Amino acid sequence: MQAHEITMLGTGLIGDFYSATLHGQRGRDRVRVVFSRSLERGKAFQARWSIPEHTTDMRVAVEHPDTDVVVIGLPNYLHEEAVGLAAAAGKAVLCTKPLGRTAEEARRMLETVERAGVFGGYLEDLCYTPKTLKAVKSVENGALGDVTWVRSREAHPGPHSAWFWDGRLTGGGAIIDLGCHCIEIIRNFVGKGNRPIEVMCTTDTLVHPIDEEDNAIALIRFESSAIGQFEVSWTFRGGMDLRDEVAGTHGTIWLNHFLRTGFEMFSVGGGAGYVAEKAETAAGWLFPVGDEVSELGYVDMFSDMFASIEAGRAPRETFYDGYVVNAVMDAAYRSAKSRAWAPVELFEWRGGSTARIARTTETYEGQTVIKRELLPDGRTKLILKDPASGTFTDRIVSEG
Repeated sequence: MQAHEITMLGTGLIGDFYSATLHGQRGRDRVRVVFSRSLERGKAFQARWSIPEHTTDMRVAVEHPDTDVVVIGLPNYLHEEAVGLAAAAGKAVLCTKPLGRTAEEARRMLETVERAGVFGGYLEDLCYTPKTLKAVKSVENGALGDVTWVRSREAHPGPHSAWFWDGRLTGGGAIIDLGCHCIEIIRNFVGKGNRPIEVMCTTDTLVHPIDEEDNAIALIRFESSAIGQFEVSWTFRGGMDLRDEVAGTHGTIWLNHFLRTGFEMFSVGGGAGYVAEKAETAAGWLFPVGDEVSELGYVDMFSDMFASIEAGRAPRETFYDGYVVNAVMDAAYRSAKSRAWAPVELFEWRGGSTARIARTTETYEGQTVIKRELLPDGRTKLILKDPASGTFTDRIVSEG
């Protein structure tokens, strides 16, 4: 396994998470140069993570002769420029979420890396949390049968930096910021080959004096007839609420990633500091997170990305995945505006086809079994439908 020298673009919170992971977890990979638009922030970031060089020139950072991987942790409106520079330099490029501000912008970035023949990885960390990876594996192994419904929720008090609040720079509000996570989590559970067909979405700006949405709820209909549901909010109080639920024909999964993880603490305040990302207070009942970079998926994400670069294979999350997410978000915004289902418009679908969820039919004495249940006294009850008359009846078929 080789060591990688990295160009880090961006010195915000995400850059800190990325650098903490790269320096502290895989260990052999190092950030060689960091780019920041601010000289002061760049120097502080360099010192914080013991990085040899910093620069305010993005091209100089990307084309640094000693780096082979470019990690983009920049505001959304700078992603396309950064991807273009990395591709032109022939370097592997890993881009934070969302890939683009629109599907068209994401498509251009996808085509840029594919034309250049460079590695493109989509840094969708919440698809790599240890709980999510284990849950997805269980679903892939058939533990839940056919997935019928997935709900993903992310809510918190709002982003850290000023640029997040400007839709001209981001492409939207809470959907662009948080919905991208939820959509890709849903796609992992329903299957990447399960084409998203259409979206119904409602948005509103309930609290903040901004032009973009600070709350949204959407339904995504997939080719299999499975439904994805995402809920996003910049107005949730009490920290960061990350939850996923998966329902299938044979089972259910509930995941709580951040607010209820088994670590609860009470403090009257006055102690030092940081509790967890988006925590609003350091007093009262607190919900700290143990290894935050691991719990949020950064460790497994970068392990997958660099192992994939070395093996010459696609990672779990590709630029094409990022493009599909952008296309679903575009449909969500169109739906919110039209107040109707909006089709997911893809220039190309690479996932094949997925059969509709199959309904199984059981019969009993010529009647269709709708439901079988065990009563408290041990007897079995069937709910039956007469196919000739359409009448529904209850039938006890065994004694306790």
